[in-house]
Amino acid sequence: MALQLHDSLSRSLKTVTPSQPDGVYRFYNCGPTVYAAAHIGNFRTFVVNDLIRRLLELEFGADKVRHVRNLTDVDDKTIRRAREEGRPLRDVTAEWTAKFHADCDALGCLRPHVEPAATDHIPEQVNMIEVLMEKGNAYRAADGSVYFKVSSFDGYGALSRVKERELKAGSALAAGNTGTKDTTSVDSDEKEDGTDFALWKAWKPEDGDVKWTGPDSAAEGRPGWHIECSAMSKKHLGDTIDLHTGGVDLLFPHHENEIAQSECCNGTSFAHHWYHSEHLLVDGKKMSKSLGNLYTLDQLKEMGHTPMALRYAFLAGHPRKQLNFMLSSLGAAAKALSTLHQFRTQLGDQTGDPAKFDPVFKALQDDLNTPGALGALFSIVNAGPAEVDAATFDRVMFALGLDLTPTETESVEIPAEVTALAEKRWAAKQAKDWPAADALRGEITAAGWTMKDRKDGYDLEPAKG
Repeated sequence: MALQLHDSLSRSLKTVTPSQPDGVYRFYNCGPTVYAAAHIGNFRTFVVNDLIRRLLELEFGADKVRHVRNLTDVDDKTIRRAREEGRPLRDVTAEWTAKFHADCDALGCLRPHVEPAATDHIPEQVNMIEVLMEKGNAYRAADGSVYFKVSSFDGYGALSRVKERELKAGSALAAGNTGTKDTTSVDSDEKEDGTDFALWKAWKPEDGDVKWTGPDSAAEGRPGWHIECSAMSKKHLGDTIDLHTGGVDLLFPHHENEIAQSECCNGTSFAHHWYHSEHLLVDGKKMSKSLGNLYTLDQLKEMGHTPMALRYAFLAGHPRKQLNFMLSSLGAAAKALSTLHQFRTQLGDQTGDPAKFDPVFKALQDDLNTPGALGALFSIVNAGPAEVDAATFDRVMFALGLDLTPTETESVEIPAEVTALAEKRWAAKQAKDWPAADALRGEITAAGWTMKDRKDGYDLEPAKG
């Protein structure tokens, strides 16, 4: 069975297949905005993309997959962070790019073959904008900014099924005000129509020294968010790609705008296949700082959880369904990983019937049915190691991206209730509520654990003696 993925454009299941004569599968996914640490909701999407990458390599061969993931290193958020810290933009984005790489590595995500940064592709973006202006798909506004004329592209809205009534003048949604990326142009009086979106933003004093020479007749400034992906995809993968992926939050307006500007510029189809993964909820609610449920990988590690446990927890839910993440699920994930490690140890170098694992691969190839794959895998594990092929088991682990090497924190499972007590005590300590912190430490000790504070967190260890 070949890998099949849901296509967001046709709303149907489609078999993935290379479209170019060289047989190389061209795959692009939207990367991070590097101004702060990514949260676990972001990483669910990146783990899903990594799963796709691994399955593509197993199907076509590692040398027949070309994976590109961009870095957004210039937008409102990165400029604001650089201004607040009084540092050059490139220094700020380099710091958070390194952090993103470290987190991806810890989660077992393969590095993309190419990881272009927006600021390294200004000429390519300017060139695309100039072509769009020449074709009549874009126009220069009075302030020197350049906007894409949505009405010039008849196919606009096909991906997201956005209705005409939602594309009315002045609509914040149509203009791209989703709270995710650049929004400074939303209320601009320079646009001819409220549905149009920025390709080039004229320089403003608050941008500091962040500016480049713009398209012909445009002002100095910087590119809009949407044109970045189109230009980088075009340079590194060509005018038409096989697969474009991202979180469902990017479907509109970002991916809709990518299609419009790419197809108008290049005169051909932009992507044969679109795949979007769903949102991550935390304790049944949308993640937000105000609710205190927006976790980074470092925060989970400080609580005693491992990146592999988080990856496993992600895989336990279907990528195209909302996943309700709970801290307690990490304990169950750690236990499952320990079971898989023990099973692999029992296998040694033995040979067996590779077909035993066919149900696992069949589930993965069926639109990334990871819960079904894990269920099939544990049916094999629970039946015991007899006649199980070790090499094929390792192939399954590669597909899932699971590293079964036990870590110090994985060697002893921390009960969920102890983790919860530790979280409460840490919060009490941060609030300088010393009586509550002392009382909670006593409960942790009574449960048979020792909580050792660090400057930036704490460790939990079984009590000695």
